[in-house]
Parts: sequence; structure tokens; C-alpha cells
Amino acid sequence: MSYERFAYVYDALMKNAPYEKWLQLLLDKWGTYDVSGKKILDLACGTGEFTVELARCGFEVAGVDLSEEMLSVANEKASLMGLQIPFYQQDMAGLEGLGVYDGVTIFCDSLNYLRTENDVQAAFRGVNEHLQSGGLFMFDVHSVYKMEQIFQNHTFAVNDEDVSYIWDCFPGEEPYSVEHDLSFFVRDEESGLYDRFDEWHYQRTYQTETYERWLNEAGFEVLEVLADLNEEAPSSTTERILYICRKK
Repeated sequence: MSYERFAYVYDALMKNAPYEKWLQLLLDKWGTYDVSGKKILDLACGTGEFTVELARCGFEVAGVDLSEEMLSVANEKASLMGLQIPFYQQDMAGLEGLGVYDGVTIFCDSLNYLRTENDVQAAFRGVNEHLQSGGLFMFDVHSVYKMEQIFQNHTFAVNDEDVSYIWDCFPGEEPYSVEHDLSFFVRDEESGLYDRFDEWHYQRTYQTETYERWLNEAGFEVLEVLADLNEEAPSSTTERILYICRKK
């Protein structure tokens, strides 16, 4: 998977992402669980939109992403806003040397991009190693229901003036996995013509019980399991599940 061109249309595609709601949820849980510090590590930060929001809210934040292109956009965004935010290019399954934080976030189903069970477990261990005792770990994932009933064998399309796409979803090789085959059409401002490029993404999720077992094994106490941004337990048709954990 290459993000070289995808990085520069990412923000247009994510314009309706609930950044403000993620921030409010984080602030609420910060108070609920009496977290005193304000150092946060934002994993899979992409173009840094949420990372910047955290910094503007007064947090001492660092961002991590696998994509050099995504981080380039994030650095430029932070610089234009006069913010000093360190960004690091690392795989979330191989975190090292990033310091210790009061909280770690992985939002927008980014954890689902890890292909193997070992990768997910390694990510949980790495997060734990970078947290203060009692620090919070918050992340969301696609549910099994979404993978099997919403994504698999379905096509989605958006036809906007500047960026359009066709998005086909196919069952992956592993259980609860999906292959995303995307074709983008991006309008050139000068010529008015559309340039096409293609992306292939792979996502995989697991049962709630599996995530909770791996979190416990990595040294976390699972505090809450929510139906995305709702303050309620997931149901059989919940599409996104959000975990709030604390380092033991």
C-alpha cells in the first residue's frame, strides 16, 4: 500500500470525520479517570488533523505514522499554525524510543490496518511501554458486523467536484478481513482535467473478547467498551467499537 498520492487527498476525504467528538470524548475520560498529565501520543496520526486539535487544546502531543507522505502534510499543517509538534515515522507494531505519555490514541479504525494477530499484540505491548502507570489508551476498530455485512462485496462511490472515488470491498484471506480497492479521480486546478490513481488497502478485525484478552495480556485494564462515540454498550449491529483502557 502506498500513500504517496493518497496523503494529499486524505483531508478532503476525511472532512466529515468526528475530530471534535473524539476530542470531547478524550477530555471527558481524562476527567472521569483523573488523569493528571497532558502528554499524548497520537498513533496513526495521518495528516495530523487530530494531533493538531490536541495541541491547540493544550496537550503536549507527538504524532506517529507509517507514511512519510502523511507526515509531510502533518508537519506543514502544524508549521502553518505555529505549533511545535514532533512527528515520527514508525510502524505502530514496532514502537520504540518515543518517551512516556499520559495517554495514547489510535482513532479512525487505524489499528485494523495491522495484518496479523502478532502485529496487534505487539502494538498493544508497545503502547503499554510508552504509557505512564495509570495512563489511558483509547482506540476504535471496525466491528465484525461491519466487516461482514457492510463492507464485504459492496461498492461505494462519491462524485464530488474536486475528488471522486469508486470503492470496491472484497472478502480478505483471513477471518473478519476486507480488501479495499479504490480508484480516485482528482481534479487538476489549472487544467480542470481529472487525474486517476488507484489504492489497495487491507483491514482486519477481531471479536471483542479477543481484543480484551490481548489487552489484558499486554498489561491493560479494560475500563469501557463503547458503541463508537455513544455512551452505551455495543450491539449486534454496532459498526465501530471504541475501547478505553488503563495501564495497570
